[in-house]
This record gives sequence, C-alpha cells and structure tokens, in this order.
Amino acid sequence: MTNIKIFENKKIRAEWDSEKEDWWMSVVDVCGVLSDSIDPRKYWNKLKQRLKEEGSELVTNCHQLKLKAADGKSYSTDVLNTQGILRLIQSIPSPKAEPFKMWLATVGTERLDEIADPEKAILRGAEFYRQKGYTENWITQRLRAIEMRKELTDEWKERGVTSEQDYAILTNEMTKAWSGFTIQQYKQYKDLKKENLRDNMTNIELVLNMLAEVTTTGISKAEKPKTFEQHKEVARGGGGIARNAKAEYEKRVNQKVISPLNARTKQKLEIEGGE
Repeated sequence: MTNIKIFENKKIRAEWDSEKEDWWMSVVDVCGVLSDSIDPRKYWNKLKQRLKEEGSELVTNCHQLKLKAADGKSYSTDVLNTQGILRLIQSIPSPKAEPFKMWLATVGTERLDEIADPEKAILRGAEFYRQKGYTENWITQRLRAIEMRKELTDEWKERGVTSEQDYAILTNEMTKAWSGFTIQQYKQYKDLKKENLRDNMTNIELVLNMLAEVTTTGISKAEKPKTFEQHKEVARGGGGIARNAKAEYEKRVNQKVISPLNARTKQKLEIEGGE
C-alpha cells in the first residue's frame, strides 16, 4: 500500500512491504524534512556520493520503487526501510533528528498493532493489493499464499534455519522442483527485475506454489531434517508433489501453467492460466 505520511506538515511517500512487514520510505522526502533544503534531491545526491566514498552500506541497501510525484506521475525513487532511515538520520545533522525518530516510532506502532491483532495485517495486505488494481479473487489467493509462506518459514526457524540467504536457497530448490525454473529464470520469463515473483503469478501459479510450500512444511514436520542438505531434499520433495499436480492439470486442460503474464496485466492474472 502506498501511503503519504505526514511529519510537520511535510509529506513523506511510503510503501508497505507485506512480505517483509516493513515500510519503505522515500529518501528524498526524508532529506527534505531533516535538512530543510530547497532542493532535497540535490542534497541527497551529494550525501549519497559522500556515503559512497566513505564505503557506507546505506547506499547499497537503498532500493528503488516507483512512487507518485507532485505532477501525478510515478518515477523510480530511492527508498530505505525503517532501519535504513534510522541510519540515514545519523548522517544528516539536524535538530529534527530526535522528533523524527519519535515520529518513526509512532509509525511503527502500526506493526505492533498487527502483531497483537493479525487481522489488521490481513486487512492491510488486502488493501495494499486492492489499491494496486488486483482482482478480489486474486487477492484472496495471495493472502493465503502469504499465510502458507509464514508457516513454512516458521517451520524452518524451528529446525534451525534462520538466515535470509538460506531461505532463498531452499525456496529456489522448491520452486525449481515444481516449476522447472529457478527464481531468477522464473522472473526473467515474466520480464521482472526487482519485483516480487508471487505478486506477478497467476491464480493457478499461486495455488501450485502454495501446494509446494504446504507439503514442504508437512514433510519437514514429519521427517525433522537436521542438516541443510536434508532441508534441501525436503524442499525438493515438496516441490515435486506440486510438480505432479501441475502435470496432471496441464494434461487435463491442455494448457501450460507457467505463464509470462505479470502484474502489468493484473486482470488477466485471475482468468488466465498460461500461454
């Protein structure tokens, strides 16, 4: 969900990441608030150059999202998550630093509210996709997919797998097993770059990906893998079950599941299954 946050009557563009459950905020907007510069973009460009020269990881951690500008058009904009924004504040000498930190804490209560009441997170996620133009049926599938993903990562954590890199490796093994594509190949096929792959899946792709995750979770609970190699084997096993379902479906409807469609044609994600 794209939001306009207000700090001292100044607008800060932000987007909620439902996967990572964190805010991405426009760096230029934050620089404008903290520096009172008449040209925040120029201020950020100079600061970014200095940070690069200092070897700061802040610039490396900077992402780009298309956010709506004052002219009503969307442009690629540098964004940082909440942790990155806090590090940015340390790089900008400003008397507003402490009030801004307090403001960030207030914004962060939305996340705490969701922990206490998960229904709020579900409603927030639904509204995020609704604002982006997805159909209601697709949104229902996507929210279920998020729930299944969380159950899988919770199971991995329970078995001692905790790093994002390891999650990515296991997800890659599972995805390749059911789809025939690695994550990178899948994204290339859909003409994606940094976009979330699941946000660009058709309804049948989402369902099969969920099947792979649910069965991987179930196998892991039953077999209790102890080594990372065993975890990879379990991930491939869960993906294999979804691959068999995919083959049966394709045979029955005479249509390929893996589709080049992406979120640029949101309405088709629900009604199309493949090429």
